[in-house]
Amino acid sequence: MQLVLLPLLCLQLLSVLPSVAAHGFVHIVWDNTKTYVGNIPQAEPTPSIVRQIDTVDPVKGANNTFLNCGQDAQLAESVATVNPGDEMRFLWQGGDLSTWPHNIGPLMWYMTECPGNCTSYNSSTAEWFKISQLGRIPNDPNGDWYQNNIYIQANVTTNVTLPSNIAPGNYLVRHEIIALHLATSLGGAEFYPSCTQIRVAGSGTGKPTQEELVTFPGAYSDTDPGILVPDVFDLPPPPYTFPGPPVAAFVTQGAGATGTGTAARAGPTTTATSPGGGAGAGKTCKLVRASPSASASSSTKRELEELAPVPVARPRPRAHSVSGIMRDLAVGLRAIGSRH
Repeated sequence: MQLVLLPLLCLQLLSVLPSVAAHGFVHIVWDNTKTYVGNIPQAEPTPSIVRQIDTVDPVKGANNTFLNCGQDAQLAESVATVNPGDEMRFLWQGGDLSTWPHNIGPLMWYMTECPGNCTSYNSSTAEWFKISQLGRIPNDPNGDWYQNNIYIQANVTTNVTLPSNIAPGNYLVRHEIIALHLATSLGGAEFYPSCTQIRVAGSGTGKPTQEELVTFPGAYSDTDPGILVPDVFDLPPPPYTFPGPPVAAFVTQGAGATGTGTAARAGPTTTATSPGGGAGAGKTCKLVRASPSASASSSTKRELEELAPVPVARPRPRAHSVSGIMRDLAVGLRAIGSRH
């Protein structure tokens, strides 16, 4: 049995390699009132608030210049006007518009202020501050990550609440997923950054300190404990260290942990803002099924209805999770080693 275990696990891993090659991007963004469709990589661009990337492939290497806003990201033509405290929702999809293909690793959100209009701002030298982060689901017996929720269910979005006291201005929101299924080896982490252009109204005064600002590249190292993670498949799961800076202090002032619960929107929702290895400190972050709620405005419902021609994400069976297969492989190898 010991001799059979490893080949079977390797064959199982090889059988899902085509799905591993299907990476992804941010396809749709919602704010409190409107829906914005991002451009599919290499498609003829149309006006959008999401900066278009040229491939769904991940950014590899912490010093890669594309770590800024994604693979050869281009300026977007539009800007969404939002208010402090508004919620933004992001629908990540695979390159074939299937469900997001990865399920291990953190979700993070950064912002930077554009000196002028974000439609013409080259963010290669931008200084970013972190507003939220999500890691493993607290107390989950399988060590699952919040990223897993957008993998196992179609049309589930990753959500962040903008700081309620943020100063008005033009901003880029940099939403990033790091896939860690290959991060047991140096250089294995896969980075998926995406930048969205917004204009924040209001009269807030919240700003980050200079010490809280980072650049991309520059914020991470390939050997950071949250990027090189040899024990990522261990159970019980070890604490996870988020890469990059902490959430900016002005974001967390007055914000309490909310744990998990059900949002008012239709569909399953999980929320978390507690600090530590499970979820990130800061404003509320949620994963929620993308569907109009009873409280949504009629204009929002119309916009969602107009998205009908957009292919709906197809659920990806959990059984085909390369992360789960690699975890089984790691467990199998440890079991073999312990018997010799």
